[in-house]
Amino acid sequence: MNSDELRRSVMAALSRIAHPGSGRDLVSGGHVQGVEVGDDGVAHFQFLLAPGDPKELVKEARSAVAALDGIASVKINVQLPQMGPSGGGGGGRRGGLKPGSVPAPTPKPGILSDVRHIVAVSSGKGGVGKSMVAANLAASLAKQGQRVGLLDADIYGPNIPLMFGVDRRPNVTGEKGKEMIEPLEAYGVRLMSLGFLLDKEQPAIMRGPLISGILKQFLEQVDWGPLDVLVVDMPPGTGDAQLSLVQTIDLDGAVMVTTPQEVATGDVRRGVKMFERVNTRVLGVVENMSGLACPHCGEVVDVFGSGGGEALAAEMELPFLGRIPLDPAVTAAGDQGVPTVVSAPESAAAAALEGVARTVSDSLGVLVG
Repeated sequence: MNSDELRRSVMAALSRIAHPGSGRDLVSGGHVQGVEVGDDGVAHFQFLLAPGDPKELVKEARSAVAALDGIASVKINVQLPQMGPSGGGGGGRRGGLKPGSVPAPTPKPGILSDVRHIVAVSSGKGGVGKSMVAANLAASLAKQGQRVGLLDADIYGPNIPLMFGVDRRPNVTGEKGKEMIEPLEAYGVRLMSLGFLLDKEQPAIMRGPLISGILKQFLEQVDWGPLDVLVVDMPPGTGDAQLSLVQTIDLDGAVMVTTPQEVATGDVRRGVKMFERVNTRVLGVVENMSGLACPHCGEVVDVFGSGGGEALAAEMELPFLGRIPLDPAVTAAGDQGVPTVVSAPESAAAAALEGVARTVSDSLGVLVG
């Protein structure tokens, strides 16, 4: 089907969903606007979420459209409920943002036009193994035959150079004013990190606007070339780097990493809410450091508790992508500068990480060779 036929199919699918309050369908009720379908099969539309509307309506609309033949992916710009000047919710859409919300993302056209899919790996707090998951996700996808890039957006803690054993400085090509940075490459993954540009022990001391500028440069002035997947290793939290990213490029989804205990899952819960606020799909939750098998007796010890990541995924109606056990192979891989899926492919951690990569690949619709 061509794009016009696909658009009609999308409209028809949305017209079959009734609003639980008014009984009217989403199209005639004015909840869905600006429906477009590109030649690439990507459907775009706005969803006006009025005060009191169940957020499940958005998920139902996404699922209905995604199930259509010829639709590759669905991009929904959710317009959140607006608050009146007094802060009440009953005044209709009279300007002003819902407390805690942010302006809708407006990705800049043309950025990373040769990249098919962009995935952020994020967490609510540091120390949960987010960069390890990002590095192994990228390396595993490359092993599957994908063209993969890895952008280290963790400006204050750029660990990707260490994890891939790369400490060279990238080359810069092009004439003055139009320079492009050539990413480095290891294990089939194209890499860019502030760590390549700083001396080994030089700290990144900078405020939010500088961080945003560096990320913008890494997105616009790095010659990534054609990629099937660009993995972005995000810094922990919900601050400037996250907002800069989602308001510059159109993410296909985010992978949330947590350890089992509540102090981590609580922060990840806030991270999930942040991505929902900026209309970014959360692909699922990874539970890292989930049990340690004793090398002598084989008994599994739950050092950080058990099941917190899976429970969080169930609570937030998200896919659970898998458990990564505490495994000495992971520590050794980090020290050696080789991702675990490459250095110890038979290890329990590598098997779990490969499983996460396959699930993410399937979610994105990336063809595995």
